[in-house]
Amino acid sequence: MSQRLESLKTWVRRRRRAALGLGAAAAAVVLLAAFWPRASRAQYFTSEVEQGDIQAIVNATGTINAVTTIQVGSQVSGMVADLFADFNSQVKKGEVIAQIDPAIFRTRVLQAEADLANAEAGVKSLDADLIAAQANLEKSGAALREAELNRQRTLRLFEQGIASLEQRDSVQVAYETAVANQRVAEAQISQTRARLDQQRAQVKQRQAQLEQARLDLEHTIIRAPIDGIVIARSVDRGQTVAASLQAPTLFTIAQDLTKMLVYAKTDESDVGRIRVGALASFKVDSFPYDTFGGRVTQVRMNAYQVQNVVTYDTIIEFDNSERKLLPGMTAYVSIPVATARDVTKIPNGALRFVPDLPEADRTALLRKYNLLGEPPRPEAGQGTVLAQERGPGRRETATQEGSGQPRGSGRGSDRDRARRRERWQSMSEEERARMRAAGMARRAAAAGQEGKVLQGPTQSGPGAEGAYQIVWKLNPDNSLQPVRVKAGLTDFAYTAQLEGTLRPGDKLVIGQTRRQLTGQPFGQPPRRF
Repeated sequence: MSQRLESLKTWVRRRRRAALGLGAAAAAVVLLAAFWPRASRAQYFTSEVEQGDIQAIVNATGTINAVTTIQVGSQVSGMVADLFADFNSQVKKGEVIAQIDPAIFRTRVLQAEADLANAEAGVKSLDADLIAAQANLEKSGAALREAELNRQRTLRLFEQGIASLEQRDSVQVAYETAVANQRVAEAQISQTRARLDQQRAQVKQRQAQLEQARLDLEHTIIRAPIDGIVIARSVDRGQTVAASLQAPTLFTIAQDLTKMLVYAKTDESDVGRIRVGALASFKVDSFPYDTFGGRVTQVRMNAYQVQNVVTYDTIIEFDNSERKLLPGMTAYVSIPVATARDVTKIPNGALRFVPDLPEADRTALLRKYNLLGEPPRPEAGQGTVLAQERGPGRRETATQEGSGQPRGSGRGSDRDRARRRERWQSMSEEERARMRAAGMARRAAAAGQEGKVLQGPTQSGPGAEGAYQIVWKLNPDNSLQPVRVKAGLTDFAYTAQLEGTLRPGDKLVIGQTRRQLTGQPFGQPPRRF
């Protein structure tokens, strides 16, 4: 009996130890299961496909200016004696707005008047001299005629033997003297007339000097050249202005602030899309909740280059009847250049997304949905394939216009293609997958996307209008489905689908948490693309 009791106790102890061992093993398994590192499933962030309008907009920054702005200056130098206009003064054309000290200019007018009077007196004096010279000419003419008569009479008497030789010589000398006096009188008249003409010219010169002095005196009064408002005053009373080289600016007057312009600095890449007459809107810092509208009136051809950035002035006219906007304000301009109505809108984040999957998994997904091949190409005869319809890093194949065949294609290229085709057909499916993945990796590296793989053979960035791209759709079972779409117009938030099977409400992946081991350091939040 005691032996049976002892064996029963031994059996109970063994069972207890076995149960404890099993419990410890189970606890160890639970602990290992809890703390053993394992790969977690990635969490995807999605955005829905929408239906609606997309509007492409050119954004630019500009400055508000008046339609006509005139800088009013002074044509004469002197001290500013008085000011009759100030900032924000409304002025009318011809209104006096400033006065330069006129004292010195009045003195110049008086001096010019005296010089003119002196010149006019000289003309009168020469007129009298001319009259005297003409009288002297007449007198010398009479003396010449008398000498001629005496000479002829004496010559006849000398021939008759009545007059002596001395008498003949005497009348001959008298005649020659009269002729000389006649010539002197004529010369005096010519000289007097020349002096008179010179004096008359001097009179005109003095008159011009007087007119200039009077104009200078008039220019001491500064008048408004147009109707408008004074937006700037550059001088004060008592200040001296010098107009020796250029007219100093006294005021700046804007003609009409109810009609104003925005000078928008437009990037050269956007100028070709802007059309005269296009509607535009803009905002200013002074009224951040108001949007103002205008119309493009001009795209100027003059280019501005600052640090290798080329811009052009786009002129936008707008109504400012309330005069809320002032010259010099900074305007943030938006010019719609294209609109797509009622289209399927793809979030641009989906066009940029690349899933964090192993190469084999990504290739398998692309193969499953028949997306490993090339996208549709333009028909033969359409010329060169556009670069934006090809993936980054892919080399362009230039085609001859109207043929659709690569330039330089001949027997050598045909043989190369045949060899590559035979090699491809001899490969296993696994080798083909590795070749495709390696090719996509090379294209990604060439595009500067280190460590990433393109989302298909024709991947390009968002906004490449006409490019075929791959987006990743999230199915209800949380699986990824690649979808090929042809991108259209973009507003940098959404892109229109030109070709594809996406429908409004489809969920596209725009980001994901990075795949990681849960046994890694605790407390760290998952990383997100």
